[in-house]
Amino acid sequence: MNPNPDGRKGRWAGHREQRRAELTTAAIDAIRHLGPEVGMDAIAAHAGVSKPVLYRYYADKSQLWLAVGQQAAGMVLDAITPAVASVREERAAIAAAIDAYLAHIAADTNLYQFVVHQPDIARGRDVVADVVDTVASGLARIFGDRLRARGLDSGAALPWAYGVVGYVQSVGDWWLRQQQPISREALGDYLTTFLWSGVSGIRQAADVPGGLAAYREETGHG
Repeated sequence: MNPNPDGRKGRWAGHREQRRAELTTAAIDAIRHLGPEVGMDAIAAHAGVSKPVLYRYYADKSQLWLAVGQQAAGMVLDAITPAVASVREERAAIAAAIDAYLAHIAADTNLYQFVVHQPDIARGRDVVADVVDTVASGLARIFGDRLRARGLDSGAALPWAYGVVGYVQSVGDWWLRQQQPISREALGDYLTTFLWSGVSGIRQAADVPGGLAAYREETGHG
């Protein structure tokens, strides 16, 4: 009697996941070369498999979109994280994150458009929202630490973080859709200047009548 009846099933599952990852990478390559409107037929041909084989790993285009989006999300985070880690001055960190993001989406426009602008996709899970959640959560921790260090209410950290991420994402999307009407450097400087005014203003919040310090006193938030 087989002491490990699930061994074969486990090996098959591992092989399937590996094959699925390979096809996802091939799909990304197809999107980059053929454009964001590429269909399943063209993706299968580019991957060197038949369409039925592709559907063996993805039930429909929505599943493929999810797999591609999850991999693309990791690419965005991989682009931003080292850029921010390489600088220490606060304004420079904001500038580095914005520039890394703009450079990434400009260099991979077809993939960006495929993930962000897919009106015919049934989104049981939204990878774009997942990326926003991840980036905003990290930014909220930074904001929260700064607010608490100044004895201020940290309840503002999360909505501020989502606001910053949404702002940069929205402007970056406009910039791509308009075929980059201004240089990446100029746009990055505009966004950094606008955002830095808010971030640097945190240190003044305790002295503003009705500001965060007063809000903390009224609510007991911290």
